[in-house]
Amino acid sequence: MRIALIYNKETESTTACYIERVIKKMGVDYVHFWTQDSSRIPREFDLYFRIDHGDYKYDIPDSLRPAVFYAIDTHLKKPYKKIKKQASHYDIVFCVHRDGALRLRKEIKIDTQWIPVACDPEVHKKLDLPKVYDIGFVGRRGKRSPRGRRLRILKERYPNSFIGTLDFRKMSEIYSRSRIGFNSSLNKDINMRVFEIMASGCFLLTDRINGNGFDELFEERKHLVTYRDDRELLGLVDYYLKNEKEREEIVRQGHEWVVQNHTYFHRVQTMFNYIAFKFGGEFNKLRI
Repeated sequence: MRIALIYNKETESTTACYIERVIKKMGVDYVHFWTQDSSRIPREFDLYFRIDHGDYKYDIPDSLRPAVFYAIDTHLKKPYKKIKKQASHYDIVFCVHRDGALRLRKEIKIDTQWIPVACDPEVHKKLDLPKVYDIGFVGRRGKRSPRGRRLRILKERYPNSFIGTLDFRKMSEIYSRSRIGFNSSLNKDINMRVFEIMASGCFLLTDRINGNGFDELFEERKHLVTYRDDRELLGLVDYYLKNEKEREEIVRQGHEWVVQNHTYFHRVQTMFNYIAFKFGGEFNKLRI
């Protein structure tokens, strides 16, 4: 069983890179190709597996089959239109966001499956470090979004915080040193940060996402805590900064939950098992 793994490897911190590391550890025979080189991929592979990397200028030829696509940015308006245009010739489209999977299935009548993002315990790990930051946030601020506004409020009210970007290999150090890890979605998306914060042994405080599978993944006040607006956000930050015992119990349960159920190994396992179910025959070798 040989797989052509297709995505643009511009940085090592993308979902595609985490998935590739799992596939490599599994001992699967694969070759990586950049998307712009898809027209030159030989027709000698058993499966063509494309992973979304946010650039839709190129697509793989219709003739490369069977083909599956892991679509990530269906929650964003412009990327969704481009994903929809390209998705119709794939045999399976795995979608990070459940509402994106449902929408594509309804609009273009294709086989879609919901596969959220996850964590990589070798990168996102709990480190034995003292808690020195009140709030930890690693990533882009989204200046024109509610996230940007909330980060400005948090930085002003809790100056002893880390809010910024850095090498993804240092992410666990920041969250392991933070009492509270903050997240704010851009458009009801259950993003990578949700899993990465919990995997790093940090208390996750994220905005409430109604629907989109959130309640199927996590239990409120057991694995994490959610807020509905700015006022509730600040009230919860104050409360959990003061109540360490309660906070750390949620940290313990959240950390155990994600490393036992929501790693990229689990995501590849689900995708490969579904591919085996869909195609049968030699593809059963992919079953985990």
